[in-house]
Amino acid sequence: MKPAPETDSRVPVTVLTGYLGAGKTTLLNRILHAHHGKRIAVIENEFGEVGVDQELVIGAEEEIFEMNNGCICCTVRGDLIRILGNLMKRRDKFDYILVETTGLADPGPVAQTFFVDDEMQDKLRLDGIVTVVDAKHIEQHISSDEAREQVAFADVIVLNKTDLVSDAALVGLEARIRRMNAPAKLLRAQNAAVEIGEILNVGGFNLDRAIELDPRFLTADPSEHQHDDEIASVGIEQPGTVDADKLNTWLSTLLQERGQDIFRSKGVLSVQGESARFVFQGVHMLLDSRQDRPWGPAEARVNKLIFIGRNLNREELHRGFRSCLI
Repeated sequence: MKPAPETDSRVPVTVLTGYLGAGKTTLLNRILHAHHGKRIAVIENEFGEVGVDQELVIGAEEEIFEMNNGCICCTVRGDLIRILGNLMKRRDKFDYILVETTGLADPGPVAQTFFVDDEMQDKLRLDGIVTVVDAKHIEQHISSDEAREQVAFADVIVLNKTDLVSDAALVGLEARIRRMNAPAKLLRAQNAAVEIGEILNVGGFNLDRAIELDPRFLTADPSEHQHDDEIASVGIEQPGTVDADKLNTWLSTLLQERGQDIFRSKGVLSVQGESARFVFQGVHMLLDSRQDRPWGPAEARVNKLIFIGRNLNREELHRGFRSCLI
């Protein structure tokens, strides 16, 4: 586990995903055209689909375009790490990076980019994954692996086109999404109109924010929910202190054996002999963990973890984590 510096100077990155026709490009256009005062670099898979007016392009260098609202746009015609490397040469031009994936893409490999390359880890921080969902048509393709995985990976879900469905249908859809991904922040939208601040700087690491939205999501009785989806989330909230060696062995074995089915994992841990909290987040078999803020003098040292994936065994996960406690 890496100790974190007192201030994290890495550039935050958001991955934007969503099924074909969900409104992802509409949201991206809003970001590209809005005068929001933020310096955002946008890496886009197919630049031609964005529909950026030519008069907005004020300069170009290789595959990078500067916009008059402060945004920088890149086309992903090559390897993402190479594009990010080229972009970081212009580090003084932006404060944030947004990576948009194609509509049929599994966001996992994109997110893993920020775990597998040491240089990327030192310079960039995966802040969150934002998924745009088409409220009108989601039922037609929610059974596809791509659509379900996009929901499962999300830290923020923009439920778009809400004006095209009834209130009852919307409530039912939200309940189904929450069964698949309990901690994600869920936003309703029409024409992908959301505040930029709702999708950037969401702190995908931060379980505390998820608990603020739903204090019971880690400990809710699974019998309260219908289990009609093979993708679901399992929360663990357990007081006590963790043995670091046992934890590393358990997580390594778990992810080696089940990593393909565990889309996201994240947690806040109380580690033996440490005065600071440790936080981790993972994408499939890759984990990034680091020291967080110190535990408060009157703060209960409670471990909080969440796993989101396919066909997860709730009892097995709880039992495995309990075996790591002192």
